[in-house]
Amino acid sequence: MPSANQALPTGQRMPEHVATQLERLVLDGVFRPGQLLPSERQLCSRLGVSRASLREGLRILRSKGIIETRQGHGSTVAKLLPVSDQSPLMHLFKDHPRTLFDLLEVRALLEGESARLAASRGTSVDRVLITRRYQELADYAETEQSIDVERLARLDHAFHLAISQASHNPVLVHTLQSLTDLLLSSVFASVKHLYHLPGPREMINRQHARLHAAVVDGQPEQAQRVALEHLSSISDLLRELEIEHERLERSSMRLEQW
Repeated sequence: MPSANQALPTGQRMPEHVATQLERLVLDGVFRPGQLLPSERQLCSRLGVSRASLREGLRILRSKGIIETRQGHGSTVAKLLPVSDQSPLMHLFKDHPRTLFDLLEVRALLEGESARLAASRGTSVDRVLITRRYQELADYAETEQSIDVERLARLDHAFHLAISQASHNPVLVHTLQSLTDLLLSSVFASVKHLYHLPGPREMINRQHARLHAAVVDGQPEQAQRVALEHLSSISDLLRELEIEHERLERSSMRLEQW
């Protein structure tokens, strides 16, 4: 965590500087929406500021709606984007499965670039976190006989999210986080419909391994290529299943002599 105990930018007071430092930590994903901030004592120690400056800095963040404070419970980072369940557009997306393929296209655009940036910008700490998330995913996928679809989907999503955070592009990270529910729905669909099939299951596991290797080995172009291939192949397989399902429906209708 950076120290605020340094030369202040021209025209900026210490409380404003403290607020700016904390905002940067939120933007960088060190403090996430819903997370309880460290105690005042810890923040003062890490930032190298007085309690009075810290409290005034927190007041500035409250006035901007960036943090929320409850008496006796401390301060938490506020939800930075509208809750998805309150958005009519999100309801439309969720209620019409055809948008799944549109979502996979968006994921390819965002996650392909995330992988490229993570491979070129990721720090040693980022690589540790990415490897940790990958290992949790790989261990569960390899050792469990009966896969819990929701759990695997969340482990899958956590791996991709760790890569996006290593891009060190706050706008990209928060854009992806704002789509968490929709992204989880696309991961859930791919796991539910594809993971029980040996071929697709092996393909997905192999692609995750290649993506992990490309990012932690610092190969930007390879990382982007694997991420795009991963999402493109999932989309193609889901389309094939959809077409096959439509064929079966038509055959059933003929059998029933509609």
